[in-house]
Amino acid sequence: MKQVVQNYKSGELALLDVPVPGCKPGGVLVRTAYSLISTGTELMKVSEAGMSMLGKARSRPDQVAKVVQSVATNGVPATYRKVMGKLDSYTPLGYSLCGVVEQVGDGIDDVKAGDLVACAGNEHALHAELNWVPKNLYAPVPDSLAPRHAAFGTVGSIALQGVRQGESRLGEVALVVGLGLIGQLVAQLLTASGVRVVGADPDPARCELAERLGAAACGDPASPAVESAVAELTNGHGVDQVYLAAGGGSNQPVELAARLCRDRGRVVDIGKCRLDLPWNAYYEKELDVRFSRSYGPGRYDPAYEIEGRDYPIGYVRWTERRNLACFLDLVARGRVDVEPLITRTADFDDAVETYRRLKDGDLKAVAVLFRYPEQVAEDGPSAHAPVMSVPAVPGGARSSAPVRAARTPVRLAFVGAGNYATSMLLPHLAQRDGVELSTVVTTTALSAANAQRKFGFREATTDLDAVLGDASVDAVFVVTRHSSHAELTRKALLAGKAVFVEKPLALTQEELAGVLDAVEESGNDRLQVGFNRRFAPLLQEAGKRFGTRTGPASLRYLVNAGRLDHGSWYLQQGTEGSRFAGEGGHFVDTASWLLGADPVSVYALAPSGNEDLQVVLGYPDGSTATISYVTTGAAGFPKETLDLVADGKVLRLDDFVRSSVYDGRKRWVSSRLPKARDKGQSAELAAFVRAVRTGEPMPVPLRSLVATTTATLAVRAALAGGAPVTLAEAR
Repeated sequence: MKQVVQNYKSGELALLDVPVPGCKPGGVLVRTAYSLISTGTELMKVSEAGMSMLGKARSRPDQVAKVVQSVATNGVPATYRKVMGKLDSYTPLGYSLCGVVEQVGDGIDDVKAGDLVACAGNEHALHAELNWVPKNLYAPVPDSLAPRHAAFGTVGSIALQGVRQGESRLGEVALVVGLGLIGQLVAQLLTASGVRVVGADPDPARCELAERLGAAACGDPASPAVESAVAELTNGHGVDQVYLAAGGGSNQPVELAARLCRDRGRVVDIGKCRLDLPWNAYYEKELDVRFSRSYGPGRYDPAYEIEGRDYPIGYVRWTERRNLACFLDLVARGRVDVEPLITRTADFDDAVETYRRLKDGDLKAVAVLFRYPEQVAEDGPSAHAPVMSVPAVPGGARSSAPVRAARTPVRLAFVGAGNYATSMLLPHLAQRDGVELSTVVTTTALSAANAQRKFGFREATTDLDAVLGDASVDAVFVVTRHSSHAELTRKALLAGKAVFVEKPLALTQEELAGVLDAVEESGNDRLQVGFNRRFAPLLQEAGKRFGTRTGPASLRYLVNAGRLDHGSWYLQQGTEGSRFAGEGGHFVDTASWLLGADPVSVYALAPSGNEDLQVVLGYPDGSTATISYVTTGAAGFPKETLDLVADGKVLRLDDFVRSSVYDGRKRWVSSRLPKARDKGQSAELAAFVRAVRTGEPMPVPLRSLVATTTATLAVRAALAGGAPVTLAEAR
């Protein structure tokens, strides 16, 4: 995707190709329709980037102080490298946009794919084709509001918060100094609340615009017109509030505020102007000076903005998000009119040239919008079936490893030694000839020591890097919590190890892309995901008895998952993903193995009020697989039952205890009932160890692992959009 960036050292502006952000839990992935240039804040940043190093230092004394402190702490060379590294890098621009929800992260239930939202934040509402936006930094757009107008949401919230800080009351008089974008919106908001407004700005066109939009009188602050208007409207007492919405290095705004404000009036700083307060003037009137911090309460609080922890409305009535929703409502109801503020709407591809014209003064504007290539129509978002790309497996990766010397044991390291590792994997490996359990790595020393004592690991440690750097280790097992799988897999692949990672391989498309990037970078594709059911003896035998299909098949897979115990880490969806994201790959892989292909579409439904899912997978030959993943069933009913129907035959699997095949003339039933359910872990581990020892291909092709993971991730998008998701192979 494309994004507007700037190099603060050189001042270079560019429309850069960057990766698509992943859709993390607690937020939504938004495809931008319109984004708004803040002609004050952003142009100030663009202008600063074009200054000399001395000029930059003079404009940011706060940053100079940090550099001085760093020199005292770390020395000149280290500080120089740090500062130059930060300066000589691309930084984003933008913080106010409107777009269509493309994908919904876990924990989000107030919007769905296809909804129109306004977004805020200088890290999340960027001039980019796609942005991930956390919950408290977006708000749904009212049906009657055009997307180009909703793009004003963030800037409007800044103006609205400034007005709230002024505590204006019906019938009062206010002075707005600076009639740029923020000042124009402040003036309209005050007028809408019954306050008479006087505006001050040296630009006659901006004064005329403000008067046309409701201001009582406007003029150049250096002329007597403003002072005369204030005296007339206030009977000589002075205005009740002054809103400083100007920028620059002049001290004129604060001096004007002192002169025209009434006794014990309020002065609210919204912009970034010089604030050398004339002490006598402010003291004698006992003026109340207030600052308005951006969009409202919650700004700069990571717990609110990133983690999504809202402030109780009884304690904090107007937060960032509530301000955003309020401003959108005011525009939708016609109380604020933003259309006259739009000087130009530029195509996003012309972003760099637009900034240049603004900076050079060729384009004089109050507000400029970027219109994106796939922007929504003015009458609302267009409905279309979402498409999710199945990442291409990197070329050039090796499909086999060097053949090992005869009788040399395969040395294995385990990262994680929790319940699954110690009950379902390690007992099989500890008894296997030709395997040496080399090292176990855990985050706590005691759990590593326990695993070492029980299974005979040669070493126990908490140092992952030491294991990855150990040339004697042939393969690494990643058996940790879901949120760490992708990153640990990536590191192990880059270290040249064969990797066995428990499901899931990744919780987001971004994580999956990171794993594949590691494969491409290292040339190492020696990867296996713990999709063990395809290795189960009963299912293997039943598949052979069923034989080759000639026509499409219908597969039904009932998973009676049951409820989790309170406190289970599986319930931590914000960090560990949904239950299906963590476990669903098992069932997708089993269905795909039985049908002999990777899915090409995913559709999902979920009843409200519980975690039950109906997932329908489509396959290239017309076959379908329906996975019913339920948590509300009876505890005594078998966990997994599967039926495959095709060509006049039926294959049935009963919870890995019994399997049957009916072909119309006779019925075959598995000849033995295992004492314990064998879901294929032992056979899967044997195949993995054999591949590591001999250098033959991994038991499951990487292409299949990627397709299964993508299909599992697509369930969330299908739920959010209410439509099938097409899985398109990346080109």
